[in-house]
Amino acid sequence: MILETAAVKPAEHEISKYGLKLFKWAVDGVAAVVNPENNIRSLAREQLMTIFSGDITNWKNVGGENRRINLYIRDKASGTRKVFWKKALNRGDVAPGAVAVVSNGAMKTAVANDPCGIGYISVGHIDESVKGVTIDGIAPTRENVQTSKYKVARGLYSLTRGEPEGLSKLFIDYLFSPEGQDIVAEKGFIPVR
Repeated sequence: MILETAAVKPAEHEISKYGLKLFKWAVDGVAAVVNPENNIRSLAREQLMTIFSGDITNWKNVGGENRRINLYIRDKASGTRKVFWKKALNRGDVAPGAVAVVSNGAMKTAVANDPCGIGYISVGHIDESVKGVTIDGIAPTRENVQTSKYKVARGLYSLTRGEPEGLSKLFIDYLFSPEGQDIVAEKGFIPVR
């Protein structure tokens, strides 16, 4: 099972009650992204919140061109959405007209094809097709996520009941092996080792 940090905290009593062991094998940073044609490189967190709430609807109001803002969000089941909503938007409102997409790949494609778009993806998925937006002066880089400078992030965990044994132990050991951690990095997450 994969859990994010936010899912672990409310259930701490369950962890001890059932003798669960948590294994953090990766970190996932979540970054606001815009189309490379957009001249916005940096936003204050308050600006980001007012954009996603729908209170600011034109890029010119945050230093960009006179163009409407098109919002993209992840679907309600998305852990990426939950992290962005809690840590970047301070649990604020999201405009009802925002277009929901189902994956990091779909989000990247939507924003890459929309010069007026803004959305969010895992930091490891940022490439030349989208541009990560600096928030309050901190760029969404792997290094900044790894050193906890960039705060819009979560840990990724697996858990077992008690000490792992058999196949569970083999799987956990593999997650932390050099090969397992290479796969973590290939999938866009930040390895813990």
